[in-house]
Amino acid sequence: MSSPLADRLRPQSLDDIVGQKHLLSEDKPLRKIIESGRIPNLIFYGPSGVGKTTLASYIARSTDRAFKKLNGTSASTADIREIVASLDTFEGINGVLLYLDEIQYLNKKQQQTLLEFIENGRITLVASTTENPYFYVYNAILSRSTVFEFKTVEPEEVIKAVDRAINILQDEMQKEIVFTDDAKEHISKACSGDVRKALNAVELCTLSAKEKDGKIFVDKELAKELTQHSSARYDRDGDEHYDIVSAYQKSMRGSDVNASLFYLARLLEAGDLISACRRLEVCACEDVGLAYPQIIPIVKSCIDIAMQVGLPEARIPLADAVISVALAPKSNSGELAIDKALADVKQGYGQRIPRQLQNMHYDGEDNQNKGQFYIYPHDYKNHYTYQQYLPDDIKDRVYYEYGDNKTEQTYKAYWDKIKNE
Repeated sequence: MSSPLADRLRPQSLDDIVGQKHLLSEDKPLRKIIESGRIPNLIFYGPSGVGKTTLASYIARSTDRAFKKLNGTSASTADIREIVASLDTFEGINGVLLYLDEIQYLNKKQQQTLLEFIENGRITLVASTTENPYFYVYNAILSRSTVFEFKTVEPEEVIKAVDRAINILQDEMQKEIVFTDDAKEHISKACSGDVRKALNAVELCTLSAKEKDGKIFVDKELAKELTQHSSARYDRDGDEHYDIVSAYQKSMRGSDVNASLFYLARLLEAGDLISACRRLEVCACEDVGLAYPQIIPIVKSCIDIAMQVGLPEARIPLADAVISVALAPKSNSGELAIDKALADVKQGYGQRIPRQLQNMHYDGEDNQNKGQFYIYPHDYKNHYTYQQYLPDDIKDRVYYEYGDNKTEQTYKAYWDKIKNE
């Protein structure tokens, strides 16, 4: 029992692998490829603990090629060259199947070292990564490989692995092990789709449980105690972070208050107060904006309170703000307007500021039309009179279009009345 339970429980067939039915069901292409025995270069992409290494190990056992394994976090260029050198030995006569875990940690030069041998087929690469391979893997490797995305494992699938783990432990310990149904259910949900984490929890519970009448009993209370820190997946620098903050803002924009609170909870549980506050401020300005402009100081006040009191109390003002943003009327007219203006600036329009708006203090002797000619709006009824403000080349541009919400339509009605008088 010295090796981790997850290693002792490696599936012996494709049907033993839990989850990933979208890849490994009877009619799915990846299963057919594996069963054909003609393994192409593969890249498995997905979160940790969902079966990438398990499937790669199964593939290695099913091939007649020499199996080599490297981890990108520790592999050196010398390690890669050693594998290449083995191709000219008796061991590598049929080629090499290289399992490269965490390929994203190899630099470009290291990946290029493999390229020639991947291309001619002498090395078959099966790589795994928790990061998006289209961002982290050298393009020439990608173009010679097929990428398959692994998903988090659903709780009902995790329970299958939990049951197998209990059976393995019973055989090893020669004792009956009884997990209550609610204990297994708790572990399957608390692991957040990470089967390895669930198996570790099963082993911890078994080793720490009390014996009664020669049996080991594990109830929900013990399972909760040993999995209480198994928070939801989160990596502040990885895809999971960006997926959560994206879902957080999109849920507020879509006015789904329950989803908005859920993703706020994901961020807070991970301790990422900064992202929760930043996205909330952005959403207030970008997605509510002029439909309810008072939301901006409200959100700012709630964030100030949250930052002052810190977690866990910060959850309360942030929840108030998130609910307010989610339920507020929406308008992105401000964002659309500034983006149009920026587009003109980037294309070089409007370089010359109209004379009446310039900070003019002195006219040279060569100027035949002396004076600034600025009209002071406060000298007129309703504090408004027409004059040209945009540069000549874009004087008729319209950047802002009134939104159809009550606030902006009120603005529109007011200015239509003033400008028509």
